[in-house]
Order: sequence, then C-alpha cells, then structure tokens
Amino acid sequence: MVFMNKYVRKHWKLFLVAVFFVMLEALADLLQPTIMSRILDIGVAEKRLDYVLRMGGLMLIITAFGALAASIRNIVASHVSQKFGTELRADLFEKIQSLSFTNIERFERASLITRLTNDVTQVQNFVNGLMRIFVKAPLLCIGSLIMAVRLNMDLAVVLLIVVPIVGVLVAINLKVGFARYVNVQRALDNVNRVIREYLSGIRVVKAFNRYDHEAEKFDKANTDYQDKSIQVTRLLAIFNPSILLTVNFGIVAVLWLGAWRVNQHGMQVGHIVAFVNYMTQILFALLTISMVFNMFVRAKASATRIGEVFSEINEMTWNDASSLPIQRPRGRIEFADVSFAYDGGVGKPILKDINLTCLPGETVGIIGSTGSGKSSLVSLIPRFYDAISGSILVDGVNIRELDPSKLRDRIAIVPQNTILFSGTIAENLRWGHEQATREEIEQAAIMAEAHGFVNAFPESYETKLGQRGVNLSGGQKQRLSIARALIRKPDILILDDCTSALDTATETKIKQSLKAFASGVTCLIIAQRITSVMDADKIVVMDDGEVVGVGTHKELLTSCPIYMEICQSQFGKEIPHHVKSE
Repeated sequence: MVFMNKYVRKHWKLFLVAVFFVMLEALADLLQPTIMSRILDIGVAEKRLDYVLRMGGLMLIITAFGALAASIRNIVASHVSQKFGTELRADLFEKIQSLSFTNIERFERASLITRLTNDVTQVQNFVNGLMRIFVKAPLLCIGSLIMAVRLNMDLAVVLLIVVPIVGVLVAINLKVGFARYVNVQRALDNVNRVIREYLSGIRVVKAFNRYDHEAEKFDKANTDYQDKSIQVTRLLAIFNPSILLTVNFGIVAVLWLGAWRVNQHGMQVGHIVAFVNYMTQILFALLTISMVFNMFVRAKASATRIGEVFSEINEMTWNDASSLPIQRPRGRIEFADVSFAYDGGVGKPILKDINLTCLPGETVGIIGSTGSGKSSLVSLIPRFYDAISGSILVDGVNIRELDPSKLRDRIAIVPQNTILFSGTIAENLRWGHEQATREEIEQAAIMAEAHGFVNAFPESYETKLGQRGVNLSGGQKQRLSIARALIRKPDILILDDCTSALDTATETKIKQSLKAFASGVTCLIIAQRITSVMDADKIVVMDDGEVVGVGTHKELLTSCPIYMEICQSQFGKEIPHHVKSE
C-alpha cells in the first residue's frame, strides 16, 4: 500500500534492529540440534563426560544468548508497532477530518469506525508479528533446511518432497482466504452499524416498543458475522492440520529411513536425532508461516480498506493565498446563480439558480416548507458542500478560493440537530472560543437564556454532561448550543431552526438578546414558525429549492402567495389581513 511508505521511511531503522535480534535468536535455535548431535555421537558414544559437560555448557550459553536477543526483540517490536499503530490511527483520523462531507458520505459511518479501530489493529498486529515470529519462522525454516542438508544428504530427500507440498498448501490458503477475510471485515462493519443505530435511537426504540425488531436486526447482522468468521475458521481447520500431517509424515519417513541407514550403512544415531529436531523446527516454522499468511491476508484486507480512505481525494480545493478582508463592516453574503445537488451533483437538484444578497449586520429570516432547501442553502456558506454551479461570495471573495478552516473561523452555526459533547458545560461552550473567560461564558449563556438553569445545577458550569448531552432536555441543549455560537463573536451567525424546542416566551427573550448582540453581525435565521422571523430585516421564502420571495413581513403578505399560505396555516386567515392594515 502506498500510504505505508511514510511509516516504512520513519521506522525502518528500528525495524531492522528488531529483525537483527530475531536473526540472532533464530541462529541460537539452529545451533542446538547440531550440538546435541555431537554430544550423542561423540560424548555419549565415546563415554567422554568432559565433552558432554563442555558442549552442554555451550548449549546453555547459546540458549541464554537467544533468550536475551528475544527479550530485546520483543521490546523493540512492541515499541515500533505501538507507535506505528498510534500514528496510523491519528493520520487516518486526520484524513477523515480533512475530507468534505461529499467525500465522507461515500463511506458508512460504522465502516469508518471499524477502519479506525479494528482494521488499524489488524495491520498493527501484523507489523508487530513481522518483527517477531513472522521473520523468525522463515529464518528457522530455511536455516533448518540448510543445516539438515549439511548434516545428512541421504535424509534430505524427504525434505524435497515435504517442502513443496507445504508450499502449495500455503499458496492455496492465501488465494482462498483473502476474499473471506474481506467479507469478515464487511460483516463487522454491519454489526457496528446496527449497534450504532440502536444506541443513537434507543429512546425511539423504547417509545415504540420495537425492541424485538431491533433484536432481530442485530441477530441477523451478528449471525452473518458469525457465518463469515466460521468460513475463515474452517479454512484454518483444513489447512493447518494438512500442513501438520504432511510434516509429521516427513518425520516418520526420516525415522524409518534413518533406522534403515543405521542398520545397513552404520549411520550415526546423533544425526537422526538432530535431523528429527530440524524437521520439528521446520514443522513449527511452516505452521507459523501458515499463520503468517493468514494474518497477512487479514492485514491486507484491512490495509486495502484503510487505503481506500487515504486515496480519497478531497473534492474541495482552494487558493492558499486568498483571504477574507480584515476591515469592517464584514459579513456580506452573495449568492449568484447558485445551484446545488447532493452526491457530488449527480442527484436531483436541491437548489436552483439562487440569487440572494445578505448585507453586513442584516438579520435575514429564511422560511419555507419542509424540504424546500433552507438548510442546504446555509450549509453552502461555510463550505460544508460546494455548489455545482454559480458562485457564493463572502465579503466580495469567492468562497471556492478560501481555505474552509479560515472561512469557518468567521462563522458560527447552531445546527438543526443539537450536538453536545461529553465534558463540562463550560468545556462545551468553549468549543465556540477556546480562550473564553468565565465572564464571557456567563454572558453568552445569559443571552441564550441558559444561565438560569445552568446555575441551578450544584456544580454550575462545571456540571458534567453525558454523550450528546443526554442529561439535558431538548430546550436546554438548544440554549447551550446558541450560547456556544454567541461566544465565538462571529461575522456571520447561522441559526438553523434552533428554537423549535423552546417556548414562545423564551424564544422572544433570546431574539431580543440576539438583536442587541447581532449589531454588526450578519444573522441568518432558518425557522418553521413565522413568529421566529417576522421581525427580521429581510425574509427569504423558499419553495422546492427556489427563492420565491424576498422582503419584509408586510411586503411578503402582499407579494408572495406562498408566504401568505404559511401565515394562514399558522395564524388563520384573519392574521394576514390584520397585519396588512397596520
């Protein structure tokens, strides 16, 4: 994989250090059968106790040397693999962060979670194994073959039969196993997706008493994961015993052939013992190599999935030299013939030929029926998506030329779906401004009508929130979300239907605070209720992705039939006429 080159360049020196100590460990293991052979053929056969003690002492020294090399190898391998895994996970997270919404939506969220966790772990484990048994096994296998051939050419004939058979079995295992391991990871994606959906919607599940349905859905995904995993396990159950059987047949053949050679040609017994030891080493080495290939197949499948994220090219580009003007007033927004569709412009157009100007410091209400494109319109301003045609200018600069992070520094958004994070209330509010003082936090909370209920908690602003603010009501979460945006002191403030859970009195107080705060701030308010936008400087009426009316409340009551319909649906027929006569 191309993305691995970075980590190879960074860690190759320590990797080679680990491999060097693996080689020393393997050398220590390879020397012992030969020494044992000499002890039997010389020391025992000739009854030379001094030779036995001397060579036995040498074996102990070599064993201690091998143990020391193994310890150093373990320390280095663990350090390199853990650091590699941490860096890979961090780089993958950073890559996901850098992608546009269009790029991210090509992957399921559950799949991205699996790639960040399980897939990275699979690759990390393989890298760790490379510096341990995965390198040692081939060295032992090749070294044992060389030592065995040097020891006795006659018995080496058995190896010429056994090794090719095992090689064919490993090759078949590799070819058949890859697709199955890919399927296992995809099945794991599906399990994560089902769990994530259930935990996110647990209140709805309980409210509609749909536990049995969710349990059945999870059971289906879990059973599929089980079936895919069993397929892989069956593969191992076939190939590993096959390799074991083949090598054991080889050991039997060595014993039979060696016994015959001892009787007929006086072969030394020590050679047979050493040869059997080498065959045993070859057996375990080949079993390890088989396991290596199985882990390689799994790691390759995981690396392929990680590589798909790294190879994703961000469709959002910009000119590094471009920047927004510093002088005041700031916050002018212009839409010029803007059209937009999701799925990279392939899907049905959501916005069609939008022409709209929002002046600095102006409060603009955006209203329309569900699905009219209100949220899609404002999501283009901070470049969550790029328009498929036309241009959007902020303070006279085309936002396609701007670094999205610098553009978003001037924008604060209160999203339609309120998201709070685990941590204290103060930490959540400082998402808007990291260096905000306690006074600034309290001032923003006061404007958002949140200070009262926050102070009612025993720990006030240090109250811990659960994930997504589960220990708060919907209205409380919305008010904290508004406070988080206000503390940013932006040039452009976007409120996306963020008062739906508030009562009218609280909403009115927040609007009054916003009016005082928003002096010089371009404020875009998306709402379903007329009362939320009727006192705005300008109201934009949208229908089916088009702007069908722009003006004040009074102007639209006489010029925009769709706005009149919305008013009639919310207030009754008397209200519009009453307002017109004022």
